[in-house]
Amino acid sequence: MEFKNFSYLLLLLGYLVIPLILGYQRKVRFVFRLRYLIPATIFAGAIFVMWDRRFIEMDIWNFNPAYTSGIQWLKVPMEEWLSFIVIPWSAVYIYEWLKIRFENFEKPRLFVIISLIGFAALAFLAYTFRQNMFSFFTFFLAAIYLGYTVFRNRFRKNLTKFYLAYFVSLLPFTILSGIASRLEIVNYNPQHTMNINLADFPVEKFAYLFLLLLINITIYEYLSERRYFLDFKL
Repeated sequence: MEFKNFSYLLLLLGYLVIPLILGYQRKVRFVFRLRYLIPATIFAGAIFVMWDRRFIEMDIWNFNPAYTSGIQWLKVPMEEWLSFIVIPWSAVYIYEWLKIRFENFEKPRLFVIISLIGFAALAFLAYTFRQNMFSFFTFFLAAIYLGYTVFRNRFRKNLTKFYLAYFVSLLPFTILSGIASRLEIVNYNPQHTMNINLADFPVEKFAYLFLLLLINITIYEYLSERRYFLDFKL
């Protein structure tokens, strides 16, 4: 095994810088809320792993074995499994930090409007590119879950911090995905995308990230608000 086989893993480890930095702030008592994030990560991760596996089988995307460890579960590289843990956890650290740092900044009506516009845009894109499997499933599932979240209305008070966390998360995500695409760690079949790339990867990935974070954070908040697990103190 060569050093480059750890390329994807090293890129993911770069994500851990964010939790390490924010975790040192005493006000971000995130360790107490991991018990709410872990079930959210398991649920969302199961969906995305099955999605990943199916798309690998359909050759919609593939992973270059020269840049991965070669360890696979259910035909999905170990590094990809880790991405469904590392990326959401990093985003939730950002989300929790924003809740403290910008506690009084709330624009629920504005972000409800943005969500409704986003829902309509995602639904339109899903219909328009229904022949492209990656485009269709990404936009369709994102539209369905966003619509469910908005119309159910229980997450409204958290929308401001969610969108801010998503926009902040775009920076490390774009860097990671751009490097992964340029090194050809991940290759996408252009027949199944809109064939519009940004930083060398399909723009659908931004909706993919949006859906991944929305599922994780909505479940995380649902569990934490209802305190399904007993609190504990260190």
